[in-house]
Formats: sequence, structure tokens, C-alpha cells
Amino acid sequence: MMQSAVQPAAAPPSGPSLRDIHLPPDPAWWPPAPGWWMLAALMLLALLVGAWQWRRYRRAQHQRQQVLLELDQLELRRRRDGDSVALASGLHQLLRRVARRHDALATKQRGDAWRQTLARMPVDAATLDILLALDQQIYRPPVSFDHAAAVAAVRQWLRWALKPATWKRTTVVRTDA
Repeated sequence: MMQSAVQPAAAPPSGPSLRDIHLPPDPAWWPPAPGWWMLAALMLLALLVGAWQWRRYRRAQHQRQQVLLELDQLELRRRRDGDSVALASGLHQLLRRVARRHDALATKQRGDAWRQTLARMPVDAATLDILLALDQQIYRPPVSFDHAAAVAAVRQWLRWALKPATWKRTTVVRTDA
């Protein structure tokens, strides 16, 4: 028996012809995924808050400069005119206006209440006494008082008072009977 050396012919493929593997197209860059939208919204919010804080800071800084400029003008006017009553009155009014920003009753306070309002700033007792003496200098006949010390005390108090974070909160005491 002899086997035939003829091989059978290859069988035809029994399925579809396959192509090479191909990748899907790259995703489109627009519209971005929701995470990118949230990141953009957070960045915009941070930018708006930063601009608002910067504007608020600049406004406060401008107000501080205006108050200190007014203090310098009062001092220059006293040097030019020599009117110590006008200086004491101007310094006292400046103190009252700045104190009114934090305490609405500051314009009406006298005596111990005014002392407590002034003492809400971290100044020493000597400075506080000079500030309280301004109230009395307005109504006295022209007597000599230390102009430089008064201006320095007001400047020190104003530097603290124009920073709202330095104000000590007042405690309201209620006596309900």
C-alpha cells in the first residue's frame, strides 16, 4: 500500500476574513469633560473672590492713608497758625470719627464710656491719658499742652484703630430684673 504523496488542498476559510486591529478615534477636545468644567468654575470663583478681597484691601488702605493724611494736615495747620485749641479739636474729632466706625455710640460717649472705647485699642495708660486730655483741651482757655505728644498718641491709636481686626469686642451686660 502505498500512500499517495498528494496532500489534500487547503480547505477554504469558514468565516469572515479578519482585518488588522485598529484603535478608536481620539476623543474630541470640545466639549470638555464635566471635571474640567468644575475646575474652570472653581478657578473663576477663586479669581472673583481674590479680586473682591484685593479691592476691599485697597479701599481700607486708602481710608487709612486719608485719615493719617488728615492727621498730618492738622499738625501742619497748628505749626502754621499756632492754634492749639483747633489742633485739640481736630484731633478729638478725628478720634471720634474713627471710633464711630466700630462703635456707633462713640460720638455720644463721655467720661468713663469714652475711656473704655479708647481702651479697646492696645495702647498704654500714658497714651490713653493723653487722648482723654484732648477732650478737656477743647473747652479750656488756651493753655499749653504737649502738641507733639498728643499727635504721637493719636497717631499710635489710629494705627491700631484703622485695623478692624485689632478692635476688642465689647461685652453687653444686661441686668434683667
